Amino acid sequence: MDMIRDIPLPKPNVRSAEDMRSVLYNAVSAEKDRPLYFMYRSLSKNEEDAKWLISHKIRYDITEIPPGEIGGEYVKTKGHYHPDAPDGLGYPELYQVLSGNAHYLLQNKDLSEAVLVCASEGDFVLIPPGYGHVTINPYDEVLIMANLVSDKFSSEYLFYEEMHGAAWYETEDGWIKNPAYDNVPELKVLERPNEYPEYGIVRGRNIYGLIGTDYLGFLNNPSLLNGNRKFF
Repeated sequence: MDMIRDIPLPKPNVRSAEDMRSVLYNAVSAEKDRPLYFMYRSLSKNEEDAKWLISHKIRYDITEIPPGEIGGEYVKTKGHYHPDAPDGLGYPELYQVLSGNAHYLLQNKDLSEAVLVCASEGDFVLIPPGYGHVTINPYDEVLIMANLVSDKFSSEYLFYEEMHGAAWYETEDGWIKNPAYDNVPELKVLERPNEYPEYGIVRGRNIYGLIGTDYLGFLNNPSLLNGNRKFF
């Protein structure tokens, strides 16, 4: 995707093994200072786009996850939930894989559902209201993804930290249930992400091209996604 090269990237925020210790499958073997992934936040291609993003309370980020494993577990993001927006639904988030391949591991707050969404370059992944999420790179190439998200909230990491990660770990030996959970929902696998043309979410369309359009209102007003919709 050209947008990787078109945007000047600042110095990234780095998640180290020490930062991730509380959510790892095997924290004992974690190398304290090892960088695991890199986050470039609040990006824009030009001043006009920056002004639009700021005025609409939306943030555009890029995350880079190199391949590898740590304690037998594939490198992943820390995992978090989003708080509820004023309309009573959790803030959603929109991702697109710019390069590489990804596994997005989602679970809802009542732990009645866990979903693995497999995504490749050009795929969008919508994180619906009420779902926590972890992104995993179980492949041999660098994963680069972009996201659009409301800038009105701070992500909630505490549940994942207290539960030592998501309900499932993806390891070199396969998927392993997290023993800290009393209830581990069966893992539903979505081999290709769903598309939502009414929100401009169509495979191959560049996520950055949604900036400046009317499609992104749902990021700050989740009820626009239709609260009764079944996403998986």
